[in-house]
Amino acid sequence: MPVATPTQAKASKPTKSVARAPTKAPTARKVPAKAATKASTTTLTLSSKNYSSWSLRGWLLARFAGIAFTEVMVSPDDADARKELLLLAPSIRVPCLSHEGAKVWNTLAIAHYLDEVKPKAGLLPAERLARAHCRAVSGEMNSGFANLRASLPMNLKGRFPGHKVWAGAQPDIDRIVEIWTDCLATYGGPYLFGKQRSMADAMFAPVATRFLTYDVKLNAPCYAYCKTIMAMPEMQEWVAAAMLEPDEIEELDMDF
Repeated sequence: MPVATPTQAKASKPTKSVARAPTKAPTARKVPAKAATKASTTTLTLSSKNYSSWSLRGWLLARFAGIAFTEVMVSPDDADARKELLLLAPSIRVPCLSHEGAKVWNTLAIAHYLDEVKPKAGLLPAERLARAHCRAVSGEMNSGFANLRASLPMNLKGRFPGHKVWAGAQPDIDRIVEIWTDCLATYGGPYLFGKQRSMADAMFAPVATRFLTYDVKLNAPCYAYCKTIMAMPEMQEWVAAAMLEPDEIEELDMDF
């Protein structure tokens, strides 16, 4: 009959080390719970998916960056949201990203914040000159093209073939075509800065929808770029949600 060694005999007794073991397990299990709670606190405030070009930009940036977030929808009946959609607000504060204690509005600010926290996501190109170029065209989209916004509001449900573009908007269209043509030729497409989607693609995505909605005549590379943007899984998801929106804003439903 085998005889237990002193070491084995001690192991069979309720020693202190055995008694402490159960207290360690709950601590290990709490780590994923904390991580899940932290992720769930990230929110992105959005307005209408059919009409709000700013919301689309912020949403695409967050998706491109790969962060998990909860959508917080603001009704188009909200007075402030309505002013923003009708271009009557002094500043655009939707979308607004709340992430790990930071609260960031303005799509360009969101883009640069996400590039800081997710540098490997490729929101800015890796090469210095391309990064500078990307920042420049993204900033131009963020602050310019007022006539385009006013005369061709985003409306994913609308289709206006043969639409006559207001003369004041044509210079904006010409400048955007110039930007796109230059970027596609310089970096090889299919996105503005090559094979990787960047903040510039998120910034110009609503313009692609406008050009298709209002049947704007484009050169072949720019038309192909619009199709590339609309084929992205994220865009298809956004458009599908926009089609389900029950709310309509009469001031933005153009009648021809």
